[in-house]
Amino acid sequence: MSADKPALRVLLCAPRGFCAGVVRAIDAVEKALALYGPPVYVRHEIVHNKYVVEGLKAKGAVFVEELHEVPAGTTAPVIFSAHGVAKSVPEDAAARNFFAIDATCPLVTKVHREATVHHKRGREVVLIGHAGHPEVIGTMGQLPEGAVALVETAAQARSFTPRDPERLAYTTQTTLSIDDTAEIVAILRERFPAMVGPQKEDICYATTNRQEAVKRVAPQVDAMIVVGAPNSSNSQRLREVAEREGCRASALVQRAADIDWAVFGSISSLAITAGASAPEVLVEEIIDAFAARFAVAVETVHTAHEDVFFPLPRQLRTDAAE
Repeated sequence: MSADKPALRVLLCAPRGFCAGVVRAIDAVEKALALYGPPVYVRHEIVHNKYVVEGLKAKGAVFVEELHEVPAGTTAPVIFSAHGVAKSVPEDAAARNFFAIDATCPLVTKVHREATVHHKRGREVVLIGHAGHPEVIGTMGQLPEGAVALVETAAQARSFTPRDPERLAYTTQTTLSIDDTAEIVAILRERFPAMVGPQKEDICYATTNRQEAVKRVAPQVDAMIVVGAPNSSNSQRLREVAEREGCRASALVQRAADIDWAVFGSISSLAITAGASAPEVLVEEIIDAFAARFAVAVETVHTAHEDVFFPLPRQLRTDAAE
């Protein structure tokens, strides 16, 4: 151990970082670039991570927020992000004769299908999620205006008035806090016992596993760093979980340069995790930053094994023509 560096025990959460949906979305952009060459247009950030987006920009991806920003008449691929889009977006792409590729995470597509089925069966759909998040906009956009009621908080769950309490169903955003969502669902179920829910919970396996890992390690450390972007819902939830579990200092950081050493410079134990759209290289960068100031001993804490894989969108699979 270095004589001039204080000791720092680092607990590395596992699983952490990229989930299968994020891997699929990034691979979709890279495969499209390899097959068709630049530019490849991407509607919205493919995943919520600046490092990933900048890396894809350097390879020839062009990010736009709306389809009208894509040049008319282009034959270049236009890819929809992992968060999913409203029904009107692929319809608009078809009307403009764009070569559209949908990189929506299959677990988000599952929520879209559930909402659509509930609507067809005459149920009002309650969506538990965060207003303005691309995934919520996409899910609400699967159904006609007014067919989906957004509930963000327990207070809103208590005050929500359905059109018909006997014909009600709920779905959720895939990246929510497990505990907050359970509280909201419990309130709604108590008020509306006939409410129908998903057969399998909508909060995705990756969100669940990363939050469970944080719950395990947060009480054991002085501080926690969540590597992720401020607009990443699942990353924000990880920081909140750490705080709730008693970790006295928790921060969401994008890069090592964001670390507040006034807070993190005098600790003896640290946990590190990463949101589902944060690459492992950024975790390593954070560890290196601490290793420059501390004598670091890293332990990995495994709480789940992940082997989920999603194939690429059909247009990008080499076996698609076979």
